Amino acid sequence: MPGVELRGVTLDCADPQTLAGFYGALTGMRELFSTAEFVALTNDSGCDLGFQRVDRYRPPQWPGQDVPQQLHLDFRADDLDAAEQLALKLGATKPNHQPGNGRWRVLLDPAGHPFCLTSS
Repeated sequence: MPGVELRGVTLDCADPQTLAGFYGALTGMRELFSTAEFVALTNDSGCDLGFQRVDRYRPPQWPGQDVPQQLHLDFRADDLDAAEQLALKLGATKPNHQPGNGRWRVLLDPAGHPFCLTSS
C-alpha cells in the first residue's frame, strides 16, 4: 500500500488574509505562502492550513444545516479557558449550542466555520 499522509486542510472563505490572520494568531502558525486568492499557514508539523477565496461565499450555519458546516477543525489547548478567551478576542464567536457536556467548546471563526477547542 502506498504511504499517504495528510498534508493540509484548506478552508473556503471570502477573505483569505483575514481568516489566515485569525488562525495564525490563535495557533502561532506562520505564513508560508500568500496571494490575494490563497494563504497557507505552517508550523512545520507537516499539516498546513490553507484559506482560499470563494466568490459568493456563504458561511456555514451552526448547529443548523441550511448551509452545512462542510468541515470543522479541532484544536487541543493546554488551558481551555485561556484559549477560548484568545479566540473570542481575535474575532471568534461562541454559539449558544454547546454539545459535549463541557468536554470541548464550539466556536465560530470570523468566516463562520465551526471549530472546537478541547483540553489536552
